[in-house]
Amino acid sequence: MKKIPEHQESKINSSSRLWLSIVGFFHRNYKLLLTWTIIIVAIILGIHFKVDKGIIVVLVMIFGTFAQAFSGLVALIATIPLLGPLLAKVLSLPIFWILNALGYFVSALAIKRGHKKEVINYRFITLVFLIGFAVGFIIAKLI
Repeated sequence: MKKIPEHQESKINSSSRLWLSIVGFFHRNYKLLLTWTIIIVAIILGIHFKVDKGIIVVLVMIFGTFAQAFSGLVALIATIPLLGPLLAKVLSLPIFWILNALGYFVSALAIKRGHKKEVINYRFITLVFLIGFAVGFIIAKLI
C-alpha cells in the first residue's frame, strides 16, 4: 500500500471533515429541509397552474405554521456564526412585527381608496426602513 505524504493527508482529513459536517447538517435538519422543499415546490406549482396568490399564501402560512417551518428557519439563521443570533433576535422582536403589520394594514386601506402607485412607494420605504432597523440593531450589538 502506498503511503500518503503528510501535507496531502491533512487535506484529505479536512475535506472528509467538511463532508461529514455537511452530511451531519442534512441529517440533523432533514425534516425542516423537507418542509421548506414542499413549501417551495407548492409555491412554484401554484404559480405555474395560475392558482390565486391569496390562496397560495394562506396555504403556505397554514402549512408552515403547523409544520413549524418558520421557527425552524429562524433557528437555522441563528446557527450562522456572529451575525446569525443577532439577525434571529431582530426577526423575533415584537416591534419589528408590529411595524410590518401596520404597513400592510395601511397599504390595504390605501388600495381601497385608489392610491395604488403611492402604496408601492410606501411599501418600498417601509421595507427599506425595516432593513435599516435590522442592520442598525446588528451594528449596535457588534459595537
